[in-house]
Amino acid sequence: MKTPLSIACLAGLVAVAPPHLAHAADAAAGRIKAAACRTCHGIDGIAKIPIAPHIAGESEIYLQTQLKAFRSGKREHEIMSVIAKDLSDEDIADLAAWYASIRISVELPE
Repeated sequence: MKTPLSIACLAGLVAVAPPHLAHAADAAAGRIKAAACRTCHGIDGIAKIPIAPHIAGESEIYLQTQLKAFRSGKREHEIMSVIAKDLSDEDIADLAAWYASIRISVELPE
């Protein structure tokens, strides 16, 4: 049974849902779109060049925030600013879903 308090809590959560989650991200579409990212970040999210970060398994929210910052000019990088400027919110959500869906493992040295 739902109490008035639990209903109010659920309503509050819906009311404050981040707007970047409005699009249902599609990781499969993100994989296709990631073809443009593969030179630097790899299709697997493991950087192929020394100046690019590994992005496999990063948080979807983090990836979306960074791509939107590059797109808006809030964050600048000579390559990423150019690439991100033409990305739609859907593109960003899909790319973030793809790279966030990649599972990586870590093995600590003895």
